[in-house]
Amino acid sequence: MTSSPKEIHMYYIVETDKSFEQAAADLDAAVRRHQFGVLHVHDLGATLRSKGIAFAEQCKVFEVCNPQQAAQVLAIDMQLNMALPCRISVYTKLGRTHIGMIEPERMLARLSDDPRLATIAAEVERSTRQMIDEAR
Repeated sequence: MTSSPKEIHMYYIVETDKSFEQAAADLDAAVRRHQFGVLHVHDLGATLRSKGIAFAEQCKVFEVCNPQQAAQVLAIDMQLNMALPCRISVYTKLGRTHIGMIEPERMLARLSDDPRLATIAAEVERSTRQMIDEAR
């Protein structure tokens, strides 16, 4: 008998009773309270619909960044620019609103084994989880 590899989840996702619009506004405010910047918000639902694609759900992806932590990551490994900035999504699924992200600690651990990056990623993950929980 063979065993299948354990599935590793790399996401932190919460469900909220808030509307999509309220959750997005509350996430924006939480990001700013934690001294992260909102670099851009991609409205994926609107973009898909504007291309003529039938897409019933809502989805906004917030690109967020703490400049000091991003600079530290890039000073250690410039190739990790491809993993920046962090992304936090607000989306609907079957009429329910969710807020989630790929966990920075696990993502960077898969990209580098440098212990300095693990420390930074842990700090970023603590902050971004707090933002999500506050927006919940």
